[in-house]
Amino acid sequence: MAVGASRVTDTDPGGTPAGAPPDPPSEPGHRFTRRVPLLALPALALLALASWLGRHVRPSADEWCFIPQVRDHGVLGLVDTFYSTDNGRLANGVLVGLYTRFPVAGHQWYGLISGVVILLVLWAFLRLVLRRTRQEAPPGTAFFAASVVTALFLFATTNTYKTFYWPAASVSHTLAPVLAVAAALPLLTARTPRGRKAAVAAVFLAGAFMGTLSEEASLVALVVLGAAVVLARRVFVPGARRHARVWSLAGMAGVAAGTLVLMTSPGSRNRRERYDAETVSMLAPESLIGALRQYVLILETVFTTWQYLGAVAAGVLLGLLTRRRPGPGTALRPLRPLPVLGLGLLTFLVTGYLCAVITYPVFGDRLITTERTWNDYLLLYVLLLVAAGAFLGRALRPAEGRRPATRTAVVAVAAAALTVTAVGSLYPPLLRLGDAMETRADRWDRQDQWMREQAEAGATTLPYRPNRVGRMLEPFGRNGTHKWPAQCIADYYGVEDITRGTSFPK
Repeated sequence: MAVGASRVTDTDPGGTPAGAPPDPPSEPGHRFTRRVPLLALPALALLALASWLGRHVRPSADEWCFIPQVRDHGVLGLVDTFYSTDNGRLANGVLVGLYTRFPVAGHQWYGLISGVVILLVLWAFLRLVLRRTRQEAPPGTAFFAASVVTALFLFATTNTYKTFYWPAASVSHTLAPVLAVAAALPLLTARTPRGRKAAVAAVFLAGAFMGTLSEEASLVALVVLGAAVVLARRVFVPGARRHARVWSLAGMAGVAAGTLVLMTSPGSRNRRERYDAETVSMLAPESLIGALRQYVLILETVFTTWQYLGAVAAGVLLGLLTRRRPGPGTALRPLRPLPVLGLGLLTFLVTGYLCAVITYPVFGDRLITTERTWNDYLLLYVLLLVAAGAFLGRALRPAEGRRPATRTAVVAVAAAALTVTAVGSLYPPLLRLGDAMETRADRWDRQDQWMREQAEAGATTLPYRPNRVGRMLEPFGRNGTHKWPAQCIADYYGVEDITRGTSFPK
């Protein structure tokens, strides 16, 4: 991580002596290189389409409760409710309150805003990693890779609605791991001692924020940072090793501080008491075994989602098109692909299982259908696939001093085709989801207008017909036995009670 260290080393990541001539350009061809940014268009168009379909998003599930709370008590009132009553997640309450201030519009614009934030963070991260490892790539290459990662992370999931369109889930499980990546940006831009101190302070604050935002994302961050501390001797040169450990430990301390605030909050105690009365401890043998069973099913789904091969293909292009720059070395030791990828895979598997362990007591055998909780560690998986592809592309490059071979061009074209195909295959399910969202929006709007008119006329009890999309919760589930969140809907419309309706108003 501490790639901002200024110490000059005698080797670069590829093991070439400092001052040696750089690798020759390995592009399959100048025309192909100029067209690399165009490969980002399918992913960008997918994100634009998804954002446009976001106009059909309407509140559901928890948001029925958030909107009247913010309307009546403001954002700070919702934060207080989170801390004192619901779950203790202070940072989560802040982010939820910000989009809930604009009831329906906030839900409609959330997808566009969060998607752009995710794309920009990943672009900045990949671009800075290339720069700090002294890898030079054609313009637009890092942006292309970031766009592919963003598209796959958001839309290769089996439930795009809960990953991208449901703000409450996105804040906790989709945006949270991306914000963890953003915490590394100050480090990657630091060039002076003052800059490195600022990066340490920033990662501590980011860790504290993360600790009260998402338990699962915090757990992933702790494992990754812990691995950086333990493996610093193998990854970083002596001049950068100390700073890498200090930065990682500061991040871990921040996460620990935020988690302590969360765990000691009244809301967290209430939540534990509520679920502990119904489930066994997460450390009980039956819970650990149940979590492992569910995690194996999750891995089966993830590993058989062929679209993730698009991340490998994007990495192959990254490896083919980048070349070492002359100048001072980096803070990284020469890295061997197999150990790096092996450790990365182990980190992914461990973090995924630990996330399953802490969520199994809440969801039980429904963990396989709560796809939103997978995102906390799936971003690590997609980035790992890009790294694997980059190592492969690097290995397929022509030897130093040789011109690009026909094989290199063929590999580049095949990788580009696979990337475009993987992203393109995500359009049909997104369009089908868009149709379902449009249908729900039409029914929701008609029902909303009717219920407002009845409430203004003095009605105290109103019928509400559930209107589901993306397996979202609506009142009167389980054949009418599960009433939540009917009372929140009553609060939303300012009436006393909500009953189960049988038809939508015309």
